[in-house]
Amino acid sequence: MKKYLFIIICSVFCTLSVSAANGPAKRSNRQTVVLSCDLHCQGCCDKIMKNIAFEKGVKDLVCDLDTKTVTLTYDTTKTDLPTLLKAFEKIHKPAKVKEPESQEPKAKSSKTDADSGASTPY
Repeated sequence: MKKYLFIIICSVFCTLSVSAANGPAKRSNRQTVVLSCDLHCQGCCDKIMKNIAFEKGVKDLVCDLDTKTVTLTYDTTKTDLPTLLKAFEKIHKPAKVKEPESQEPKAKSSKTDADSGASTPY
């Protein structure tokens, strides 16, 4: 009896270790994209959440009404970006990929303090 119990426990640990090794490989197929969408109200966000969340391959969906963006995480083996953009058009909420803001500082004005007449406090 002890021998069978030992075999069962060993097989459970082996199964768990194999499934844990396969876990990170599944996440490598995920891609996150930020989309710019014309969101007017909470109803627009609700419409997107109710429809796009159930598209094949969508793993996570966050609507931000203040910035009018939708952050979408999807499985690249099950769907692609053009398919998801068509799903947005289908519910009459066209979206486009938001360009990342550049990290470069803005160009400085050619005016100096002396030109503007401003004095520097000491």
